[in-house]
Amino acid sequence: MDTAALKQRLDRFDGSVSERRAVARQARDLADSGVFERDEGYQLTAAVVVEQLADAPDGGPADRWNWWLGSLEVVHGAYSRFQVERWQEA
Repeated sequence: MDTAALKQRLDRFDGSVSERRAVARQARDLADSGVFERDEGYQLTAAVVVEQLADAPDGGPADRWNWWLGSLEVVHGAYSRFQVERWQEA
């Protein structure tokens, strides 16, 4: 997971730098865990994250990330731990 590329790509969903950083960190943790690859059969990349977040109804990066993870939680379980609950603004 290229977190620098993901943070840059998350710009399209607005949100603060801190919010985008929090989403990228959780995405990296999810990728490193191997859970997504095990369940979906392919690697989690910045492109995959942005594609999935674009399908969310609305909101900033964290809202969209949590919406997608909610879908994964319903189908597979074990994704709620990767949700973004809060971030500290600089």
